[in-house]
Amino acid sequence: MAIHTWLRCTVALGSAWLTLLGLVPVLAQSGLTVSRANPTATASGTTVGVFPMANLATRDHRGLICTGFADTNPDHVLTLQDSFEQLTIQVDSGGNDTTLLVRGPNDVVRCGEDVDRRNLDAQIQDGGWGPGTYSIWVGAHNQGQRYTYSLIVSP
Repeated sequence: MAIHTWLRCTVALGSAWLTLLGLVPVLAQSGLTVSRANPTATASGTTVGVFPMANLATRDHRGLICTGFADTNPDHVLTLQDSFEQLTIQVDSGGNDTTLLVRGPNDVVRCGEDVDRRNLDAQIQDGGWGPGTYSIWVGAHNQGQRYTYSLIVSP
């Protein structure tokens, strides 16, 4: 009986580590689909702000530092049915200090920056978005902060 309990705990802990490493797929908060016919999408959520985004990626493909704290699992999954020359993913939490990390096909990472000095909400404006599935983490700059937000995806 003790060996069975030990084995069950070992398997559970191993699965948790694989999930943290991104090796086991997990369910995200919501799914978004964008295509040329329907080029915009919105979703809503609440930041969790406990897991350092730097554990997911320290820098994105442009060299920007990935900062902030989010959930261990992605908050949203974006499916692009077509290629987009330019795409914007923006957080609207009313100006709170949010962060953004997107991991796409071939593990290409994009991290968000403040919209401007007066609006600390994060956004990503970038080109070269190919069709595929993108995991999106919305976080807070400071650990433990919880903000409700809308996520807007548009060309």
